[in-house]
Amino acid sequence: MIISEMLARNARMYPDEVALVELAPSQGKRKEISWREFDDRVNRVANALRHRGIKKGDKVIHFMRNSINWLEAYFGIARTGAWVVPLSYRFTAEDVKYCADITEARAMILDEEFIERVEKIQPPLATIEDYIVVGEDLAQGRDSFEEIIARSSPEAVPVELNEWDECGLYFTSGTTGSPKPILLTHKNMESAAITEWAHHHQNRDDNFILIPPLYHAGAKMHWFGSLIVGGRATLLREVSPQDILEAVHRERGTIVWLLVPWAYDILAALDSGKLKREDYDLSCWRLMHIGAQPVPPSLVRRWKMYFPDMQYDTNYGLSESTGPGCVHLGIENEHKVGAIGKAGFNWEARIVDEEGEDVPQGSVGELIVRGDGVMKEYYKNPEKTAETIKNGWLYTGDMGRVDSDGFIYLVDRKKDVIISGGENIYPVEVEEILHTHPKVHDVGVIGIPDDRLGEVAAAIIYPEPGEPLTEEEVLGFCKQQMPRYKIPRIIIFDKVPRSPTGKIEKPRMRERYANLRRTSPNR
Repeated sequence: MIISEMLARNARMYPDEVALVELAPSQGKRKEISWREFDDRVNRVANALRHRGIKKGDKVIHFMRNSINWLEAYFGIARTGAWVVPLSYRFTAEDVKYCADITEARAMILDEEFIERVEKIQPPLATIEDYIVVGEDLAQGRDSFEEIIARSSPEAVPVELNEWDECGLYFTSGTTGSPKPILLTHKNMESAAITEWAHHHQNRDDNFILIPPLYHAGAKMHWFGSLIVGGRATLLREVSPQDILEAVHRERGTIVWLLVPWAYDILAALDSGKLKREDYDLSCWRLMHIGAQPVPPSLVRRWKMYFPDMQYDTNYGLSESTGPGCVHLGIENEHKVGAIGKAGFNWEARIVDEEGEDVPQGSVGELIVRGDGVMKEYYKNPEKTAETIKNGWLYTGDMGRVDSDGFIYLVDRKKDVIISGGENIYPVEVEEILHTHPKVHDVGVIGIPDDRLGEVAAAIIYPEPGEPLTEEEVLGFCKQQMPRYKIPRIIIFDKVPRSPTGKIEKPRMRERYANLRRTSPNR
């Protein structure tokens, strides 16, 4: 099914039911829209774009923060047959130019706060002929999103689309370098919706609290499992522990997909008494799930102490698999927390060696997956595509192992493995152990050049606020918890850089500590 047809079907079947709610707590603002209104406005966006010359196969950059307008623009672009190109709101002017040059985009829909950033691009973007701005205080002569909607028709858009048509270019830098454009089809999007629905059993009574950035192939794809059955979403534009609990309490949220740092922040607020569990009616909250990064088992155990009856799931995925779901733990498998799980619904998964052969159970190899969510290609990069997709299998670059019950455990990114004195050290394993220390709030582990061993592990640790932590304490803890060769030889107390989707930004960490080098034996 075409992704925008899911929306149209909901408008026909449940026209007056609430589709989306948008919350901006600090401004005291709440906005809602029905399925019929949502669908009408999407048609108006699509017809306005077609009137301005946008046609099937064109690319339209989408440079906005989370909002109902974001989703209206997204579905409107897709309904024209053009490709949506969602960009991170963190992108610099240089990043935007890089993406625009690759895609040769013809138009851009952007929030007014990004006008100045785009105007810094010199020379101006050559292929973009049209800028549509979302905002209330626009300079004269700029085209307003609301004005073009008001002037446009709400009638259905006469564009023939099929499930194999391309619909989105998602730029990802993940953890391994420059942004790569990933080309997704309507079939990919449908696959994400079906897989998510099969895993988490969404229905029309669910209310998905949608928090992470929509430009990423993550939480939005989780909500697609609600979209396909007419379940609503609440977009929370601000993120704090209080904002999240208030949104669940007031909007009767049933599903929340969190990033690890947000879950830790909620637990810290509850532990300290800053927030009190009894002040909120959270009986409606049936499922909390986490993805985008390894999940420390200690975090889930702490969470279940406060919310013993709440369902939990770990999700694994990547933009190349149309977001999360190709592997997941399963709400029935909490006893296996620490694993990322088994192949998701309609997916296959294997752990293989360098020749693509299955490794023995318990051995470390590369995780590969196959299913309808596998991207079409890396756009304009056939060499990288051929390297990543082989015989339909997507090579994820993540290293893992399978236990005797068939559950997959991630070990680390293939490119992040530290080889120290001939021994492989997997940073994720070290990070998971350090996360169990009660004074460690966040941690990232990278390799640092060493004259004798080639590389040694360095741990960047951000202590719990108000909890003094020393290098001696960390090393003493490590000696009790891990083999000597895995113990970090360098301890740095600093914040751990993370992307908006919660992933540790290892390239930034390596750049930040590039001048560190061990030149003599230590410990």
